[in-house]
Amino acid sequence: MTIPCDILVFGGTGDLALHKLLPALYHLYREARLHTAVRIIALARRNLPRNDYVKLAERHCRAQVARQDFDEDVWQRFSARLDYFPMDAAQSADFGRLARYLGEPGGLTRIFYLATAPKLFVPIATHLRIAGLADSEARIVLEKPIGHSLESATAINEAIGAVFDESQVFRIDHYLGKETVQNLMALRFANALLEPVWRNGQVDHVQISVCETLGVENRGAYYDRAGATRDMLQNHLLQLLCLVAMEPPSQFEAEAVRDEKVKILRALKPITGQDVQDKTVRGQYGAGKIGGQEVPAYYFEKDVDNDSDTETFVAVQAHIDNWRWAGVPFYLRTGKRMARRSSQIVIQFKPVPHELFSGGQVNQLLIQLQPDEHISLRMMTKSPGKGMRLAPVELDLNLAQAFAQTRRWEAYERLLLDVLEGDSTLFMRRDEVEAAWAWIDPILQGWEEHFQAPRPYPAGSNGPEQANSLLARQGQAWHA
Repeated sequence: MTIPCDILVFGGTGDLALHKLLPALYHLYREARLHTAVRIIALARRNLPRNDYVKLAERHCRAQVARQDFDEDVWQRFSARLDYFPMDAAQSADFGRLARYLGEPGGLTRIFYLATAPKLFVPIATHLRIAGLADSEARIVLEKPIGHSLESATAINEAIGAVFDESQVFRIDHYLGKETVQNLMALRFANALLEPVWRNGQVDHVQISVCETLGVENRGAYYDRAGATRDMLQNHLLQLLCLVAMEPPSQFEAEAVRDEKVKILRALKPITGQDVQDKTVRGQYGAGKIGGQEVPAYYFEKDVDNDSDTETFVAVQAHIDNWRWAGVPFYLRTGKRMARRSSQIVIQFKPVPHELFSGGQVNQLLIQLQPDEHISLRMMTKSPGKGMRLAPVELDLNLAQAFAQTRRWEAYERLLLDVLEGDSTLFMRRDEVEAAWAWIDPILQGWEEHFQAPRPYPAGSNGPEQANSLLARQGQAWHA
């Protein structure tokens, strides 16, 4: 059981709060992971009576929680800990009302979860300080993205740092809460079989792909300002790259782990000038079919400018300048309205020194993050019958089957529990965020300077054809 606390969710009527945070907190409460004195207070501008908000929360929790897992008795107890406080996060006076409503802490830790637009991060933190709510025991959780450039991220970090100590700040990336992502660390650092080959001598290249079939849905206004690079590459994909490439930390402890991740980000070779054209590809989806249904082009989506040049797809060839990875290309790819939903990491090993048998070589480690979580090692073996005909087979670890009797935690359950326990291992440190932006900014600037417009690709495809050339030049192809 965690510490007694008040969990205040700014943006309490938004999709993140209703679809992810409240169901996660419900599960934690059901498993007795929350202190009996916990209060969960949703804050938003809508003037809702508490009972109406509880009904809204119940409707969304029922929709998100598996039917057999929704316990009516647990919900009644959980909802008794749930409250709603209407306020405008941009108005300082409303924080005075909030302080009076909360009263004295009385030993409670206050956790402020900012499930809001990033432009509200600094005003909310500042108003919390003025209202006397940002004490030394408080914690603040920030959703990505942290800024839209190195300059803006630094400004946000400095403003937040003027109110909260770095140890009180939890910058969340929900990908790091996924079971398979954490299994990546176990796979690397708990298995002597892999460590000797996890380096440039044996690895040909690495692919990291996060592909979605969805479009921008109701996020058009935000997405048209951000694009795939700021929305996905700067955080999710670079975080996965860090976990694949980092050196073993001296111990499994927050600062040691984050130190190694920062080293990788700082070792990324800058992509500038002509390299931006050679090593990156931007794309934007046009009309097409997803699951047999016609979908519109990006520029016809709600709240998107009709002449928008925002990228919905980006692919990058990255290199890490250190001893372990010198000469190994890392191919990063993410896109919307792709042929299939899939997040995966592919470690492609080099061929054996001498090819004794015909039939090709496909030695690779596949780490599938979604939709199914599994890890498989593809190896060559002899096909039954006469002769030495080879065929690939998979040594497969299906995590759902291997732990069939254990409920699979959602990413936000694990991350919220870590916040409650004060464990920042799976959260981004300030220098980590800024190091990522320092690598991304020159790419964005290069596109602008060289007028590199997004390449069109039809919805339901694998992205623009130009992305294939990143690997084709090395005689490779994206993993299907």
